[in-house]
Amino acid sequence: MSLFASRGGSCGAGWQPAGRLSIGRSCLALILAAACCAQTPFPPPLTLQEAEALAVKNHPQVQAAQLNYQASQQGVAEARSAYFPTLQGDITGSEANPQSRIGAGYLAASRLWDRFSQGIMVSQLITDSGRTSNLVASSRLQAQASSQQAQATRYDVLLRVNQAYFQALQAQALVKVADETVAARQLVVDQVTALAQNKLRSQLDVSFASVNLARAKLLLIRAQDSVQQAFAELTRALGLDQQQTYKLNEEPLPPSPPVDSAEMVAQAFQQRPELAGLRLERESAYRFERAEHDLSYPTVSLVGVGGFTPVIKQLTTVPTPIEYEGAAVNVEIPIFNGGLFTARREAARFKAQAADQRVRNLEESVARDVRVAWSDSTTAYHQLDVTAELLRQATMALDLAQGRYNLGLSSIVELTQAQLNLTEAEVESLGAKYDYQKSYAVLRYSIGMLR
Repeated sequence: MSLFASRGGSCGAGWQPAGRLSIGRSCLALILAAACCAQTPFPPPLTLQEAEALAVKNHPQVQAAQLNYQASQQGVAEARSAYFPTLQGDITGSEANPQSRIGAGYLAASRLWDRFSQGIMVSQLITDSGRTSNLVASSRLQAQASSQQAQATRYDVLLRVNQAYFQALQAQALVKVADETVAARQLVVDQVTALAQNKLRSQLDVSFASVNLARAKLLLIRAQDSVQQAFAELTRALGLDQQQTYKLNEEPLPPSPPVDSAEMVAQAFQQRPELAGLRLERESAYRFERAEHDLSYPTVSLVGVGGFTPVIKQLTTVPTPIEYEGAAVNVEIPIFNGGLFTARREAARFKAQAADQRVRNLEESVARDVRVAWSDSTTAYHQLDVTAELLRQATMALDLAQGRYNLGLSSIVELTQAQLNLTEAEVESLGAKYDYQKSYAVLRYSIGMLR
């Protein structure tokens, strides 16, 4: 008969007399358990899909990116406003010396009279040699780039949710392993202590077992702390103000990663939203450079005015009409302005060329990220089988070490070392599982598939 129970086993229950007393104790225990459950509500369940939807809805970075996109759409309306006429109303009252004229300032010879007048002025752009159309195209491309940046922000948040979700799952699983480890080692300590009291084992065996138990308790404390940290990170990833503990659902292991990263790099170039947004910004910069170049060409506009002057004080023999109206076509031809337009055109050209280099830099970064993510996920995938075999061998070794110790064929050192090896194998197995899920999420993000 074995003196030790394996992990997960239970000690024999003590004998209790049957009757009303035991029934009453059972009822009392059930009532106390129900009261504890009523006072401590169960945490709400949360799947990964629900966590992603909650983060997209609540996270401030996602909302800020959406607001920036809406603001960029207004920039398109601002640029298109040049196509429409401008209507302006004026009310003017003046007081002047009789028969006075403007003598200084601009070249004008208007008389100044005491008057009160009101009217309107309408101006309409006829053509500015394509500048407005290029500005509209540039702002529209900028709005599209802002939309892609909003998508990129959304994917960043989704990646953090996936990582925090699997980290919390790993922390909870580690607590469970630590609990089982403490229970198993406590059982060994109790049994070795009983054997030592009966002079069947030495006090040294009790000390070794107690050290192993203390290590298990340290593992449990650290695992519980990692759970709190993981849920704090998950709360931040979800965009919530108050920390909430959830009952997280396990997610199935993803499939194996592809055998080569070359196709994934090409896929990332097509699907990564931040890369698409930067390319749109580059196109916008080149359209703006063309718009700045159009500053050197003529601008044709139509101006019309009309109104009436009900009050006027004049001392001339020819009366001034109360009503007035007029229209003119104005052609503005830039000749010389100190090199202003040339400087603006060159600055826009340099910025467009800089946008080319930013696209190139991001493409190289994306390619690197895909290759690194592919390598990490491949390594994590291979670790699954290795850690599973490690756990199987560690479990077998513990069973053998326990049997040898029960038969007196080995020392407590061999048994405690086997326990340590099993705990390490369990931790490694858990880490391999959740590391692969996290690395696969990073791989999907790097190729633009985490949506």
